[in-house]
Amino acid sequence: MHVRERRADGYHALESLFVFAEDGDILRARQRDDGVITLAVEGPCGAGLGGDEDNLVMRAARRLQAATGIMAGADIRLDKRLPVASGIGGGSADAAATLRLLMRLWNIAVEDAVLQQLSLSLGSDVPACLTSITQLVRGRGELLEAQALDDLSGRPMLLVNPRVGVSTASVFAGWDRIDRGALDALDIDGLVRDGRNDLEAPALLLAPVIGEVLEAVQAQRPRLARMSGSGATCFALFDNGQAMAQAATALRRDHPDWWVMETRIRTS
Repeated sequence: MHVRERRADGYHALESLFVFAEDGDILRARQRDDGVITLAVEGPCGAGLGGDEDNLVMRAARRLQAATGIMAGADIRLDKRLPVASGIGGGSADAAATLRLLMRLWNIAVEDAVLQQLSLSLGSDVPACLTSITQLVRGRGELLEAQALDDLSGRPMLLVNPRVGVSTASVFAGWDRIDRGALDALDIDGLVRDGRNDLEAPALLLAPVIGEVLEAVQAQRPRLARMSGSGATCFALFDNGQAMAQAATALRRDHPDWWVMETRIRTS
């Protein structure tokens, strides 16, 4: 996550490599003919997350309905398995998945340009989540470039969160406004050598436990470990599944109150 500058429109110009996990939240929907849209939230991380109009899933459904003029509705169920406000784009991925799911359910087509604008109106990370492929994302999230990195595809990935939510706005507000250069996302060696997260320092000030997570993850000798997004989740990439499983076992033993998920980077 390289932050290059603060734009005139108030957004930050970013350079970030997006990869997507094989595992995550699950969305289901059943069509209604009366135009009503409902959202029920369940799952291990669903507590405290309401199904009201402010939920990104509900906002995505409403805006798609309005943009297409369709008269159908839907009963949507969100099985929330990823922590809320955790810096891994769970809410944005849910919004993008809602758009894809409802377009299939309602049997409607939306022009790519319209869909991209609609998704960007929901959040800067939503356009990248529409395709859910490994890609370099620039600007505020509107400039997308697919990245075919063979040494990342299918790679074991461990996600660790200390069950602490961090405000994205507060983290960005704490950025020191220093441009430390472009992101080299050509291969994993470049990411290990030059990749960084410019939001790590302000996130650590807000949630020092992130430092404990990074230290504990680094002790497991991954190929690469960084804070994800604006935090507080950290990720670690391993060369094989056995190394990842051993790391997960050690972290769960030593930090039973932390959230730990074993997964793999989705194949592009």
